[in-house]
This record gives sequence, structure tokens and C-alpha cells, in this order.
Amino acid sequence: MDDLPLTSWLVFALILALAGLVHGTLGLGFPVLATPLLALMVDVRLAILITLLPTATVNLGSIIQGGNWSESVGRFWPLALYSIIGGVVGTRALVLLDPTPFKLLLAALVLLYLGVSQSSGFGMTWVKRHLRWSMLGFGVVAGFAGGTTNVMLPVMAIFALELGLARTAMIQTFNMCFLLGKMTQIAVLTHAGLFTLSVAATTAPLALVSGVALVVGMRMRERIEAQIYQRIVRLLLGLTAALLIGQYLLSQLPVMLA
Repeated sequence: MDDLPLTSWLVFALILALAGLVHGTLGLGFPVLATPLLALMVDVRLAILITLLPTATVNLGSIIQGGNWSESVGRFWPLALYSIIGGVVGTRALVLLDPTPFKLLLAALVLLYLGVSQSSGFGMTWVKRHLRWSMLGFGVVAGFAGGTTNVMLPVMAIFALELGLARTAMIQTFNMCFLLGKMTQIAVLTHAGLFTLSVAATTAPLALVSGVALVVGMRMRERIEAQIYQRIVRLLLGLTAALLIGQYLLSQLPVMLA
């Protein structure tokens, strides 16, 4: 991280400001937008380290701004608990394994998110019938996805669609899970010696940038049609997923030709 030039940090700040603005406007989307864009410049592990504090800041701000969020916490706290378990396993995998293949997994999750955002449901009637088991399955899988790629939203979105959650409850529940998942990542990466005081101090200004952009996005929420943002975000994410896949294939080309 110390070897990155100033121009890279300026680009990082612009990416996180864009992600914070989108999150503030839509209520969701910070890591699913910021992580793949950063992963175009650095590996997924470093992208996650850069976004640890900014993501936690944005999630905390979203939870506080949501108002009466105690109902969502009271009903879906097991989902958050299970996502912590998956997050520990996923983050340990991020620490121990080569981060290169995670770009492909990240691209797959971005494409899944794009598919989910166009869907009204998947016909998984068992989700409502067996809510406790559903929270266990979706929580662990979402936590693992968040631990390895920083992107839990596609898995959580499928769960919310099948339950028919209202927008406010969905946003509050997601941000609760995202925040706890981020705290889990910070704990595991700190224990592994990857997230240090130096990293925290270096990325703290990016957390401030993200928080300010979040507030601006929240104030713009009532003035700008969400559909406009959603179209732009989907287009940007589709292009990013394609670039991530292309990067991964290029990195594997020497191996395939050997």
C-alpha cells in the first residue's frame, strides 16, 4: 500500500466518492460498486483493505439515518449472526489463498447482482416456509461472499426478494449485516497482521470522503430519480465485470500457454 503513487489515491477517492453518492441516493450499493472498480487497479485483497473503514462508515451512517430500525434488527438478527460466521471463513480464505481468482468470483457476483436487480423473484417458496433455515443458508453464503470479495448484496437481495421485504426494512437489514460483516473482516484481517494502524491511518481520509458523499447522496435522494442512478450503475457494473473477467483471463494466459 505504501508503494502506491498519489495519483492512485486520488482515483481511489473519486471511486469511493461515487460509491458513497450512489449509496446515499439508493440506500445500497457502496461495496458492490467500489470494490470491482478498485479491483481494476489492485488485487481484491488490497481493494478490500482500502474499503474497510469507508464501508463501515457508510453502513453505520445508513443504519443511523434509517430511523426506526429496531424492527428489522429484532426480526433478522439471526441473518446478521450467520453472516458473521460466513464472513470469518471467507476472510480467512482471503488471507490464506491467492487473491487472483477472487476477481473472477467478484465479477460473477456483480453479474448476479445485475440479474437480481432486474428480477421480481425466483420462486423459492421455501424461503418463507423455513425462515430460520433460510437465514442460516443465505447468511453464511452472503458472509462468505463478503469475506472473499466484499460483495454480499447479490445474495442478500435474493433473500429479500423472496420474502417480499419493504424497501426500508430491506435497506436497514442489509446495512446491519454489512456493518457486522465489515467488523468481522477488520477483526480477522487485524489478527492476520494485514489491517494495521498504518493502514487505518492511511485509509481514514477515504472514510471521510465516503461519509461526506453519503450525506450528499441522502440529500439528493428526493430530488433525483433513482431510476437514472440505477441505469448508470448497472451500465458501469456491467462494464466493470467484463473488465475483471478480461483481467483474470489475461493473468492466466501465460499459464495456459505454458
